[in-house]
Amino acid sequence: MKEEIQKALEVLRSGGIILYPTDTVWGIGCDATDPEAVAKVYAIKKREDSKSLVLLASDMDMICRYVKEVPEMAIQLVEVNDKPMTIIYPDAIAGEKGCMKADRRALAFNTVAEDGTVGIRIPMMDFCQQLVAKLGRPLVSTSANISGEPTPKKFAEISEEIRSAVDHIVEPTLERGATGQSSSIIKVGLDYSIEIIRK
Repeated sequence: MKEEIQKALEVLRSGGIILYPTDTVWGIGCDATDPEAVAKVYAIKKREDSKSLVLLASDMDMICRYVKEVPEMAIQLVEVNDKPMTIIYPDAIAGEKGCMKADRRALAFNTVAEDGTVGIRIPMMDFCQQLVAKLGRPLVSTSANISGEPTPKKFAEISEEIRSAVDHIVEPTLERGATGQSSSIIKVGLDYSIEIIRK
């Protein structure tokens, strides 16, 4: 696994795109602070960049570096959670809209929704946890399919079009431990509001 993490890191740090297993389904990923890399992900998926992307963070500390104020409710949800769960946080710290230069202290503007929110998940899988921790910043994690097509649950279901469009494919045997199901999505507000977007 160490070798695979190292290979993936080299690609991510050079602005490349990886195809990798997560704790849910296979994902297309890049450094979430690099707007040019994020634009490539949208192009691969043939998806409008007005739709935000789910990101992976290694822990709550990393989330706190990229969200202006983390709602108390989100911290409580993460502490008790035992299944893959994406939380939509208010007020993401994002780079200037339209600026394609990477700023490691801010999320790429094209990862964040128009209302300033961002969806982040702490993955429940060693490979993803270690990869994001070593990268030191959030990782884009969008399903490995063309927009509108079925989400592949296993590597074998990923289309050749997607496979040939990325810069690196992580060893498929590392998909062991993935649930094969998308995470739940919960939107939380600073006013203690909670909205379940996807169960």
